[in-house]
Amino acid sequence: MSPPSAVSYNSTSNGDTKPSTAAPHEPGLSESKAKVQMPKFPGPPTFTDKYAERDYLKGRLAAAFRIFGKYGYDEGVAGHITVRDPVQPDTFWVNPFGVAFSLIKKSDLIQVDHEGNVIDGGEVRLLNAAAFMIHGAVHRARPDVLCAAHSHSIYGRAFCSLGRKLDMITQDSCSFYNDHVLYESFNGIVLAEKEGKDIAACLGDKKAALLQNHGLLTAGDTIEAAVFWFISLEKCCQAQLAADAAATARGHETVKIHDDDAAFTYKAIGTPKAGWFSAKPLFDVIEKECGGEYLQ
Repeated sequence: MSPPSAVSYNSTSNGDTKPSTAAPHEPGLSESKAKVQMPKFPGPPTFTDKYAERDYLKGRLAAAFRIFGKYGYDEGVAGHITVRDPVQPDTFWVNPFGVAFSLIKKSDLIQVDHEGNVIDGGEVRLLNAAAFMIHGAVHRARPDVLCAAHSHSIYGRAFCSLGRKLDMITQDSCSFYNDHVLYESFNGIVLAEKEGKDIAACLGDKKAALLQNHGLLTAGDTIEAAVFWFISLEKCCQAQLAADAAATARGHETVKIHDDDAAFTYKAIGTPKAGWFSAKPLFDVIEKECGGEYLQ
């Protein structure tokens, strides 16, 4: 039996019901008081100098690759993370083709324009064509997206072979409630401009896409958010694969979270600011482990 909804309802004089103003999960605590008690979270730094912002973002992008390498998201030469350049917003920075995630430094990154030309960057100026086709299309279609991440992670690609979206079965999966899509096509390695545009169109205004028979794609208004959504989505895929297998073995189905509860939870953990803040420990740890070497 499914658990009762965390959203309670009050009866009115005419018998109708309306949502209670009490904060769910906290009996006796009003919603307004709950908001007052919420701590004020920090946010990403702001810059008046676009060149200083570029330098900072390149350092964070290099750190993002170190995180992906640590989590084992590399698969040969596949996978890419991009960040829109603040000085030339119609260009983006990306990893050079063939350089291991775990070795990437800020000075290795290459700058690419929307025609696929490498216009600046490190010594290795090889561009992964699939990276350009997918990320170039996303950056063009979504001016709000600073960063996009895609890689062939194990549980992501396994789940993407099922041709379905996530079920809301855990608190963490609620981060993607009504905020992820399924791209129901696979035409081989993305080397055609149309395929990249189709992926961007399917992504729409969402933060994540499950690319059927391929892998995960996430997008964010910060590097940190895009990275955290990717890691969280990968773990949600792992959790659902395990839960579905266990439930099926017992002849049951997993218990789904009620839409009201999923929507309520999304507002707490699925926002861009929540994505940025959730990634902060990951970036702090990688800086400690690498000693800032990736900033070279």
